[in-house]
Amino acid sequence: MPAFEYTALDDVGRQKKGVIEGDSAKAARQQLRAKGLSPLDLNIVVQKGSGESKRPLFSFGSRMSSSDLALFTRQLATLLKSGTPLEEALRTTAKQSEKARVTRTILGVRSKVTEGHSLENGLSDFPSSFPELYRATVSAGEKSGHLDPVLERLADYTESRQEMQQNISLALVYPIILLIICVVVVVGLLTYVVPQVVEVFADLGQELPLPTRFMLATSALLRSTWWYWIIAIVGGIFVFNNLMKSQAFKSKVHALLLRLPIVGKVIRGLNTSRFARTLSILTASGVPVLEALRIAAQVIPNLPMRQAVFDAAVNVREGASIHSSLETSRYFPPMTLHLIASGEASGNLEVMLERAATQQERELKTVIATTLGLFEPLMIVFMGGLVLAIVLAVMLPIFNLNQLVG
Repeated sequence: MPAFEYTALDDVGRQKKGVIEGDSAKAARQQLRAKGLSPLDLNIVVQKGSGESKRPLFSFGSRMSSSDLALFTRQLATLLKSGTPLEEALRTTAKQSEKARVTRTILGVRSKVTEGHSLENGLSDFPSSFPELYRATVSAGEKSGHLDPVLERLADYTESRQEMQQNISLALVYPIILLIICVVVVVGLLTYVVPQVVEVFADLGQELPLPTRFMLATSALLRSTWWYWIIAIVGGIFVFNNLMKSQAFKSKVHALLLRLPIVGKVIRGLNTSRFARTLSILTASGVPVLEALRIAAQVIPNLPMRQAVFDAAVNVREGASIHSSLETSRYFPPMTLHLIASGEASGNLEVMLERAATQQERELKTVIATTLGLFEPLMIVFMGGLVLAIVLAVMLPIFNLNQLVG
């Protein structure tokens, strides 16, 4: 049964939008009229390759967020585990969502399933909402006949990944706010406060101290060239973004980030945990190792580390072990490689990969907490030092004037 997006008017003339299912557009309009709505616009939720010439599916804002995906996966896994048929489970999750784009996506998947296609085929019509990892895992679960436990693993994976992203975002909020306040305070003092105060002493004909003259020169430079700085910053960002579209330049930037003292360790830990957890869930779901390595490489944003996994897959195809193939790149932590080697030797690769991902996430949290714990007081000291230098530059002429008067 296809799904339709509608725009309609209620009894008092208010416009309403939503998604409704019907055997045809005529049946969908009849359902709307039965609900007391006057349909204005009705468009089928178009699926990739369906041949429909209606509204394009993959428009801006149609992508499910990570939190929406985690909630959908958990609800679907719970319903299937309780014995609810797949079509009914999809209908229920669509009804429970309060977001139109999520409802539209789920009903689009359900429409494909009701036509006799597999769930993986239905998900493949929405690649922006369901990544390749997700679709491959669902496909493996369907082929093995254990879709509900596979979805349970996917729900755990999406929730843990969302939690990690939230923790990193929340950890960076305070330092960013502190940095912005520091810049605003210093620029405000240099461009407004310092000139107003020191101008009084300049009229007395007294030679100003060196720190004061330096501060006045800096203030005059900022006031006369501030638009150049804005143009340079905006232009630099624009040029950098364009250069980052080149894979060669982007790869060099990513390689440079990996060599930085603290940033490199955080990037390696984050990408390693993501790779290990992805490979764990794929191998546990029955996806072949070579295919699992290819898919797991796609979830690594850092290009050198991604290429290292692709190269490792080539070596594994030729008979090498996973841990030895990854070790040649020197990007992955020794503990992770040791756990992978133990998993390959014992036959419990997915368990050891899960343990490696958990260990890396713990270490990553510790590194981030320690770094931010040091960064915050250092930023406060740095900001206090700048303000102290500005205050001294203002107060030195006053001290000199008091000495002359004395």
